[in-house]
Amino acid sequence: MSDHNDDGGDAVRLDPRNLKALAHPLRMRLLGALREYGPATPSMLAERLGESSGSTSYHLRQLAAFGFVEDDPGRPSRKERWWRASHRSTSFDERRFGDDDESALLGAEFLRAVASAHASRLSDWIDGLPDTAGEWRYAGDLSDWSLSLSPAELRALAAELATVVARYGRRDPEAPAPAGTVPVVAQLQLLPSPGAGGRGASGRGGSDGRRC
Repeated sequence: MSDHNDDGGDAVRLDPRNLKALAHPLRMRLLGALREYGPATPSMLAERLGESSGSTSYHLRQLAAFGFVEDDPGRPSRKERWWRASHRSTSFDERRFGDDDESALLGAEFLRAVASAHASRLSDWIDGLPDTAGEWRYAGDLSDWSLSLSPAELRALAAELATVVARYGRRDPEAPAPAGTVPVVAQLQLLPSPGAGGRGASGRGGSDGRRC
């Protein structure tokens, strides 16, 4: 989730104030669903995520209070509000939060919510493999490598991989999909060994933050 994708500046940057509203697993999933699938009502999101509509409605309002989601003016309804994501991505730079314990804990809580969302998406893909037909059943990939890198090399690797992904273009959930394509999610995880360099060492945060 490095901040190297070209979103035309359409990213919300987290700070200690708005991060507290987002560091919640369900809110992360709601925001992710709106970005991935487009505008939806609380009931639609509840069905997609296996939650109650009351819960999704409450957390959408909390997200709206901090500017993460907004009403969709193109879909007025008297029965239920339609919501859309206010930005295409979220940029998280730990260096903006300082080195105190409270900031570190808040940042870790947010990253755990992101990791939970990634793990849930991966589990959904695995669960759906038996019902996936033809070439699509074997087109996905799940791999890992063990490397020895410096902080500069790690940042360079993140930038190179983000550039490769960007070549394929960002999907617009409200635009017609090109023939023969389906939505695909690329999840990037580059993980130094736990505790590498000690607390406060260089490399904390990415060169441009993290985007998710």
